[in-house]
Amino acid sequence: MHGEYKMPGGKLVVIDLELRDGRLAEVQLSGDFFLEPDSALQAINGALTGQPGHADEAALAAAVRDALAADVMMYGISPEAIAVAVRRALHKEPAA
Repeated sequence: MHGEYKMPGGKLVVIDLELRDGRLAEVQLSGDFFLEPDSALQAINGALTGQPGHADEAALAAAVRDALAADVMMYGISPEAIAVAVRRALHKEPAA
């Protein structure tokens, strides 16, 4: 499944994932944003992997936020934007 979201005033957020037994699997975040340190990308993918497919945007954003260390810097992206892209992937909503 594939979802995209152009964050207002930000960058393109792209999510590719599978749904297995009602849970997110093989989550891959990409896009034209920046994260520091680079390890934050794996933390985000890991935080989303295993989340219920029916989780709402608030729950998904909280999972991302909780997985990130205090020193992570996000440029052009937010946990909320990631959550929107995930929900679009799951519901096959058109890209914005």
